[in-house]
Amino acid sequence: MARPKKRKYPRLPNKFGSIKKLSGNRTNPYGVYPPTTEFDADGRPKSVPALAYVDDWYYGFSILTAYHAGTYVPGVYPPKPAPKITATDQQDTVVLDIIRDYGKIRSVVTGKPDEVSELTFTDVYQRFFKSKFLESKKKYSKSSEMSTAAAFKNCAVLHKRIFQELRHGDLQGVLDSCPLKHASLELILSLFRQMYAYADMEGICDKDYSAHVKINVEDDDEGGEPFTEDELKILWKQEKNPAIEMALIMCYSGYRISAYKTLKVDLKDQYFLGGVKTKAGKNRVVPIHPGILPLVKRRIRRDGGVLVCSTVKYRADLYAALDHIGVKRHTPHDCRHTFSALCEKYGVQENDRKRMLGHSFGADITNSTYGHRSVDDLRVEICKIRICR
Repeated sequence: MARPKKRKYPRLPNKFGSIKKLSGNRTNPYGVYPPTTEFDADGRPKSVPALAYVDDWYYGFSILTAYHAGTYVPGVYPPKPAPKITATDQQDTVVLDIIRDYGKIRSVVTGKPDEVSELTFTDVYQRFFKSKFLESKKKYSKSSEMSTAAAFKNCAVLHKRIFQELRHGDLQGVLDSCPLKHASLELILSLFRQMYAYADMEGICDKDYSAHVKINVEDDDEGGEPFTEDELKILWKQEKNPAIEMALIMCYSGYRISAYKTLKVDLKDQYFLGGVKTKAGKNRVVPIHPGILPLVKRRIRRDGGVLVCSTVKYRADLYAALDHIGVKRHTPHDCRHTFSALCEKYGVQENDRKRMLGHSFGADITNSTYGHRSVDDLRVEICKIRICR
């Protein structure tokens, strides 16, 4: 027999107090606790004694409401409701209405403005940014910090808006009207999701209006121009330059630049394992072409990994190196296009080219479901590519 589904009660606002379901078989299983006002040296809240122990969550809520109104008298007010009253969705609606208006009610009673209800999009962003990048024990890269700041800058139309007044249409409108590329839209959408997760955690919002926001334009990140054969010959003459060295590795393996930061490199069996972005692209195997194997070994021996700096720094290093050797500017993503072009030029099987690039087989069920290729199978194909020295 299936267990009855655990009932979810409305979430209480910040600094309202809490109603906790206690363990064990108790006559009064709900503990009703006032908000914590004292903290220890590490900033952790100190435990407070319960106002009461009750047998019904809603009775506990009425006690907390009376406590904030200054009318709570232990054992006297509010009176205990008649027995056998069952919880209903209508009761939940009433509670949610009270919670939603709690800040406004409190500001009227105290004569002080409700801070949370007045927070703008910028205010919430600044709190979120401080929490994630300045106060968190987890350390984030400078590029992550800069990407978040850039996404915020691209939401200028929301900066002065009250956060609690924003709705799905306001957020969707930012993405729909933004003229930037798909990658920039992805950063904006990620910022929305992270800000609402933070706001929910801090009791700033009562609903995640970012949940159904989406990008309504095609992904344009695949655009690019491969290196020509003459340009590759110039690169090989400069292979000891770290930035050019990395470009050559990408040209003969085909991963996106961000994937190289987390790739598993198996030097014994000579293959890469990893990938980012799509289901087909993640955790895919690409044999290490014999031509770049010495470069991969040298890079790991010297740097401790294939790509240890930020992608932002690497882009700058690549552009400077290309300018120095007289090759026109190419992006790191152009290296991925180069790998695809080399596969096509040297007759790599189309299905294996898709596998190594991490492209979906779409409606081709035979290859997407039943196409099983070993590392050695793929090695035969990738070795068809000749080095342009």
